[in-house]
Amino acid sequence: MTEGTAVAPSWYSVRTVYLLPGFKKKLYEERITVWRAMSMTEAIELAEVEAREYEGEQDGDGSAIGPTYLGRAQGYATCIEGDSVGSADEVFSLLRSSKLKPKAYLDAFFDTSSERQTNFKPRSKKKAKRVK
Repeated sequence: MTEGTAVAPSWYSVRTVYLLPGFKKKLYEERITVWRAMSMTEAIELAEVEAREYEGEQDGDGSAIGPTYLGRAQGYATCIEGDSVGSADEVFSLLRSSKLKPKAYLDAFFDTSSERQTNFKPRSKKKAKRVK
């Protein structure tokens, strides 16, 4: 979708990036939040205000005790119509050109072995039914 000002509010998502304090190795967090706004610019502005609130507090000597917002906000104009986000609505997409083959691409950007995530193993090979 193209940037512009909508006649009525639309749904946008914004990805923001943070540095978390208190870890030997640097630990980063990416968050995707959803916003109802008149434009992408407004959605990003709203997300950045929320990002500053999410940052948290500082201790007595000014050191961060909460995450530090790194000033990176990537917006996405969704194709969601209506007043609410529903199951299977796409809320973020990022296209990236790369010369890497699929496995190398996933290893480079999504499976670096430093992610803190749970590996999901499906219980069965049956397709899940969508809840409407």
